[in-house]
Amino acid sequence: MRFLRAVCLTAFLCNAAGCAALSTGQTAAPDFTTAAETNLQRGDEALERKDFLQAQQYYEHVRTKYPYLEVANEAELRLADLDFAQEQFAEAREKFSSFIKLHPTHPKVDYAAYRSALTHVEDFPSDFFLLPPSTEKDQTEVVAALSALNDFIRQYPNSQYVPEAKQKIEETRQRLAAHEKYVADFYARRKRWKAVAQRLEGLLKNYPGTSLEEEALFDLHDAYVQLNDAERAKQTLQRVIERLPGTPAAERARRMMGS
Repeated sequence: MRFLRAVCLTAFLCNAAGCAALSTGQTAAPDFTTAAETNLQRGDEALERKDFLQAQQYYEHVRTKYPYLEVANEAELRLADLDFAQEQFAEAREKFSSFIKLHPTHPKVDYAAYRSALTHVEDFPSDFFLLPPSTEKDQTEVVAALSALNDFIRQYPNSQYVPEAKQKIEETRQRLAAHEKYVADFYARRKRWKAVAQRLEGLLKNYPGTSLEEEALFDLHDAYVQLNDAERAKQTLQRVIERLPGTPAAERARRMMGS
């Protein structure tokens, strides 16, 4: 998917002259030293300038040449970061997971766990303008991200990355709620009201508090009306009042119940 986006974007933005200007330089051979930390630093510098091959050579050298030093563990972690930087998310996730298993007490184990969860986030369906909206696509990675982020917070509640992880969770919940709403709207256009109700009930149960809650509740009310289920339609309006107290939506629901 990311490769397709890159190809489309290149085709859209590049002209012949611009594409011909792309760099054709080759990676220089690494200049290893006898100091492990220096080699690690040179790998970091190569990664910073996106010389991925040279970065890998430095990191692998440190990892294999100094296996009993702490710097080897750092190099192992950097190799996972290297895959992440190249958008090789499955490979990065495997390396982060391996680091966690091999070094469960390492000071940076929470970093590895968080970055592992982020591999799912970074692999979300795209909203690239030449492709269908992300809400219409498979949400496997989004579901996996939500699970991984929740696991991370549960296992490392004191990590410095928890606030950012919570923000990612809210973004993920919003995406999944939007997908459920998209599917519900799809069924509504086909007047399959039972399926509409099931999808919206799932949205409200699994992803409460998103920006789609108000719209989902009123759409659910309409679905029960179409199903001639007056009791559930009324209960749904009551849910609006309870879940969105003091809002225009709650006032609207009271007026509808009164009528």
